[in-house]
Amino acid sequence: MKYAGIDIGSRTIELVVLKGGRIIESRQTDTGFDPITEAKKILDGVTYDRIMATGYGRNLFEIVFDDSKTVTEIKAHAKGVRAFFRDAGTILDIGGQDSKVIALNENGRVQKFEMNDRCAAGTGKFIEIMAKNLGFSIDGFGPAALEAKKDLSINSMCTVFAESEVTSLIAKGGDRKEIARGLHLSVVKRAIGMINRVSSNGPIVFSGGVAKNPCIRELISQALGREIFVHENPQMIGALGAALILEEENTN
Repeated sequence: MKYAGIDIGSRTIELVVLKGGRIIESRQTDTGFDPITEAKKILDGVTYDRIMATGYGRNLFEIVFDDSKTVTEIKAHAKGVRAFFRDAGTILDIGGQDSKVIALNENGRVQKFEMNDRCAAGTGKFIEIMAKNLGFSIDGFGPAALEAKKDLSINSMCTVFAESEVTSLIAKGGDRKEIARGLHLSVVKRAIGMINRVSSNGPIVFSGGVAKNPCIRELISQALGREIFVHENPQMIGALGAALILEEENTN
């Protein structure tokens, strides 16, 4: 039997197919303005017996694909993370338009979580907008911030107000890399606050697209004085978790 997990996020869609507990197929694409059309494209040519959806578009997917099931992002990420990090106690997931911290018990079950999905503050969208305003690519934004010679404080986490603050700093001749570092520090401050409120136990695993940002990873590690673990493809964790949950339901 082949079990597929699809994570329909605000920015990207990931697909993982398992057979006998092993990944035999994985794909990724941009969500675009029509997530169901993009989901159909990513599934084109893929064979599977059962499929489970997660992410913000999971309920719409279930309506269109009658034979599908759904699972929350919280449960999917918990399952996906524990597949690679058996001792993980805390998950930090920062995606395109939300961020979350999940505390796990010794058996990998969700104990507590906190989620920010009401504004773009501290999310991938915030980082994307600020990178563009400063003339950096997404991939180059984190490395540039790491090169800053000093920290710079950004007072606002609201995307609109932060844009105005950045514009003002640029007009005053502020260093782009120092401004970039200040923006990264503001994202990290919010993430640390969530982690401290939800969990401080066990190894911390960072998932989601923002986990690729080297400056965010380093600043969080420094602030907590702990190592941050990241899978080689942190955006696939949700889809993998959905596939694993589906496989488990059908083999137990």
